[in-house]
Amino acid sequence: MKSLRFWLALSAFALVAGGASANDELIKLSKDPNQWVMPTGNYANWRYSELNQINKDNAKNLRPLWTFSTGVLRGHEGGPLVIGDVMYVNTPFPNNIFALDLNKNGQILWKYEPKQDPTVIPVMCCDTVNRGVAYGDGKIIFEQADTTVVALDAKTGQVVWSVKNGDPKKGETMTNAPMVVKDKVIVGISGGEFGVPGHVTAYNLKDGSKAWRAYSVGPDDQILFDANTTELGKPVGKDSSLKTWQGDQWKIGGGDTWGWYSYDPQLNLIYYGSGNPSTWNPAQRPGDNKWSMTIFARNPDTGVAKWVFQMTPHDEWDYDGVNEMILADINVKGQPTKALVHFDRNGFGYTLNRETGALLVAEKFDPKVNWATHVDMQTGRPEVVKQYSTQAQGEDKNTKGICPAALGSKDQQPAAFSPKTGLFYVPTNHVCMDYEPFKVSYTAGQPYVGATLSMFPPQGENNLGNFIAWDPSAGKIVWSDPEPFSVWSGALATAGDVVFYGTLEGYLKAVDMASGKELYRFKTPSGIIGNVNTYSHGGKQYIAVLSGVGGWAGIGMAAGLTKDTDGLGAVGAYKALANYTQLGGVLTVFGLQE
Repeated sequence: MKSLRFWLALSAFALVAGGASANDELIKLSKDPNQWVMPTGNYANWRYSELNQINKDNAKNLRPLWTFSTGVLRGHEGGPLVIGDVMYVNTPFPNNIFALDLNKNGQILWKYEPKQDPTVIPVMCCDTVNRGVAYGDGKIIFEQADTTVVALDAKTGQVVWSVKNGDPKKGETMTNAPMVVKDKVIVGISGGEFGVPGHVTAYNLKDGSKAWRAYSVGPDDQILFDANTTELGKPVGKDSSLKTWQGDQWKIGGGDTWGWYSYDPQLNLIYYGSGNPSTWNPAQRPGDNKWSMTIFARNPDTGVAKWVFQMTPHDEWDYDGVNEMILADINVKGQPTKALVHFDRNGFGYTLNRETGALLVAEKFDPKVNWATHVDMQTGRPEVVKQYSTQAQGEDKNTKGICPAALGSKDQQPAAFSPKTGLFYVPTNHVCMDYEPFKVSYTAGQPYVGATLSMFPPQGENNLGNFIAWDPSAGKIVWSDPEPFSVWSGALATAGDVVFYGTLEGYLKAVDMASGKELYRFKTPSGIIGNVNTYSHGGKQYIAVLSGVGGWAGIGMAAGLTKDTDGLGAVGAYKALANYTQLGGVLTVFGLQE
């Protein structure tokens, strides 16, 4: 165990401090545990803090100290940044941003209130969420729902530059948090349910000019593949995407990029996943539909892909691959490895070599996953069970009892990694579905789904979620805490041997990192789908979280939907949530009782 911790400590230093070419300011700030300068905590997506004033012995003494109402009622899926004495908080549509003075319990220093056309709201797939702001070079960078990328002066809130990244009239929107790497801002796009072709774009941090754009599907010159791009160590070959689509289907093929990004300064690679192919009816798009459902490793200077790995070829279940890539140097089957760990919507937890893309581990992180028996370690392909293949059953045929549901064994809600334990702490869904595909025609700006879904707990069970600890080397659950509803918040691990997460009913929970034993809970004003963070101010450690129920799981409440199959199937599964919480966006800051 000592050698493991020594290795992890060294890797932590390397990942955070090893790349002299990376954004020096952000690397320096991210090493200071008193601040929280990236939505994911650091470039490696650890969501881990070295602060230990709050620990497993005194967590029971936590108390809410101050709150701040955002004035917005839809789903709050983001989390605050803390830079110096200022906290930056964002909201879902209309995407207001607040700078709060921590010296005065959150007094507003400035606010940004964009004027957006409300017609963008019905084009947003699964609530009007937004996952946070980024910081770099004295600027706060944000992605608005209407696809405007804006950079604000962090001190004044004045617009420094803004640029349009898409067109809502075509179904393009933006919901994810940007990432600043070196002198660039990396942003994605949403709209897979509207036939939007996915892409990642790099804008120059200084002035917002476009540096490069890389698509998920299409010709090599648009995906930014070269002769050296590989999958599982082999060249992908010319036109690797086009060969897996019929005709021009790739032009409305999805593969959108609304999840999280990570960055390895030493390897100079960014990592992210692409989403589902369009439409949800698999019979209408024969082939593997590359490179939807794929992990990409790209050079942030040029956008060129070094390697790719497709997790769910020819997706038949909407298992988007956008969940976060967590970078950690860990022992995998006894070998020190520069690893990438990813908990996919499809229910498999993947460990890859992040230098080469080699597949090392692929195991189910929910035992109820049944659509595939296993992942072939040579080809990387899941072995699909014909009974749960929506294409095998045919159009207008209802395939029943598929686990997980379309929202996955885990959606975008980010996991945390602790270098103290070498374990990952994962918020999960425990939901199955019936899935009936039907033929659908494409019209720009109109839904392009082609399936009707119903969702429910696994047979014989009534909990819709679990919070688990995961061993990435063995591919096994270490402990699991059941929850009545999906755990839709991001996790936070700390050096105080405590892991924090929020629940859809609205509880902030603190659990023992080693056992999962609950140490503390407090019910906030609304369900929590935001991401917990921690910081220190005036010598005291605080925990902060946004509550405000919504997102895909809470879309029924957020959008006033009532039919069981509404919300792409989620409304029926989470109907009882209205008995436990109500809408409302509130930031709650916790500290130890004095």
